[in-house]
Amino acid sequence: MNDIRRTILWVIFGFSLVLLWDQWQVYNGKNPTFLPSTKPPVSATAPAAPPAGAASGAVPPASVAAAGSNSTGAAAVPGGTTTAPAAGEKVVVSTDVLKLTFDTEGGSLAQSEFNQHDDLTEKDKPFVLLDQSPNRFYVAQTGLIGGAFPTHKTPMTFTGERALKDGANELVLRFESPDLGGVKLIKTWTLKRGAYDMTVRHEIVNTGTAPVSPQLYLQLVRDGNKPPGESSFYSTFTGPAVYTEAKKFQKIEFKDIENNKADFVKESTNGYVAMVQHYFASAWLLKDGVQRDLFARKVDTNLYAVGMITSAGPVAPGASKAIDADFFVGPQAEKTLEAVAPGLELVKDYGIFTIISKPLYWLLDKLHGMLGNWGWAIVALVVLLKAAFYWLNAKAYASMAKMKAINPKIMEMRERLKDKPQEMQQEMMRIYREEKVNPMGGCFPIVVQIPVFIALYWVLLSSVEMRHAPWIGWIHDLSAPDPWFILPIVMTATSLFQTWLNPTPPDPMQAKLMWIMPLAFSVMFIFFPAGLVLYWITNNVLSIAQQWFINKRLGVLGK
Repeated sequence: MNDIRRTILWVIFGFSLVLLWDQWQVYNGKNPTFLPSTKPPVSATAPAAPPAGAASGAVPPASVAAAGSNSTGAAAVPGGTTTAPAAGEKVVVSTDVLKLTFDTEGGSLAQSEFNQHDDLTEKDKPFVLLDQSPNRFYVAQTGLIGGAFPTHKTPMTFTGERALKDGANELVLRFESPDLGGVKLIKTWTLKRGAYDMTVRHEIVNTGTAPVSPQLYLQLVRDGNKPPGESSFYSTFTGPAVYTEAKKFQKIEFKDIENNKADFVKESTNGYVAMVQHYFASAWLLKDGVQRDLFARKVDTNLYAVGMITSAGPVAPGASKAIDADFFVGPQAEKTLEAVAPGLELVKDYGIFTIISKPLYWLLDKLHGMLGNWGWAIVALVVLLKAAFYWLNAKAYASMAKMKAINPKIMEMRERLKDKPQEMQQEMMRIYREEKVNPMGGCFPIVVQIPVFIALYWVLLSSVEMRHAPWIGWIHDLSAPDPWFILPIVMTATSLFQTWLNPTPPDPMQAKLMWIMPLAFSVMFIFFPAGLVLYWITNNVLSIAQQWFINKRLGVLGK
């Protein structure tokens, strides 16, 4: 039995070293040695400009297949350009929570700043998500295909206010295209006070003499670079995502688009498309019941698009037809996302333990409402979880205490029978039976709790509320590493103290390994967000208190 446990521990330790080495390689700008990267290589600059002749190839053809043919329809959508438009005017508008920059070339949204969220590195500047700059490319575009109709490359005329007035609840922006192919496109963006979602009405006016059947595309175009300032010591998803009621939330890796291996729902009458990164997201949404084709494609070198195409249906000469869409750009605040659309809260990526993470976040949010501090809310949540698992932990620690009590007898037996391994194993099992000790009894109760604490880890890692949230004293941002390394040092000390409380493994190598592991993990925790380290410290301290009490009661403390 000890051999099995020793093997398991060695496997865990070896895998931990592999992860540490790989992340160290990534942190120093090198490729991982053992595990393949889940993201394309990070470029320090924006995507390369399209080669000569690419611009003409990006212009939609005169006609395309019906919207049901996804691959053809997506191919007809013009590609995003990475070069600055020659004649487009930048229109800067603002609400109480957003500062947005629109481009009159296509009426596209070229930049978004969040007034209530600071930049990760420059705290005196607002966080920028959408951006069309020399180093980044991330924009929201719409237009028409199915003919020589207005697209996101068409110059448009802007009318409207540029700031939300005091007392007003809406800010209306209008972009009108010239007549192209007998069609005029009027985009009306309606921004709301206190909201990160907005409505976008696309009014299609047939100014010609024959019926037209254009299709509307909505797309998000982004480079494949990691978000600036993101840590290399923990991984969060960056890339496109698709949601439908049939298949729920489907993440799409940039590398899968690059290799034509992206697997997701291509047609639906509900859902949305999104671009997701740590803490923030953008998404295009159509009303439920509207047939749409979903696509994800490579636009250019290190440039990718995810979007939807829907048919406007026949529009008679002199008539018009409107298609309403919703656009979200903002932080992944769970309650805000739930209010915008069903399933949008899933852009906040909890991984495989979503079913556990959601109620944990709900409880954490309630505790924050009572305590008014996210740091103390984390402490309180861990206290509640440890109380819920008190009896399971008690069984585990009692089993460990019994193991510690018989440890001298085991050590003496191993020394006496060190040259007779088979007899040693039989004698060890006899001692366990006589002393009524289950060597695995300390493991099972703890294993049961692992999914809950992994789920809590993802709650703390994914919650935007932790950004720039203070705790006490020197901790001004629970989403950033401890600037003075005090929390990681305390975490390491508590982990080593726990090791001292546990029974000493009979095998000398295994005993050394148990002391080395906390030191190895402490390296990672230096770079982890302070909120995560605080959670781990609280868990350690409560575990130590319970284990100390049980060891003292059973008379094995210090043995």
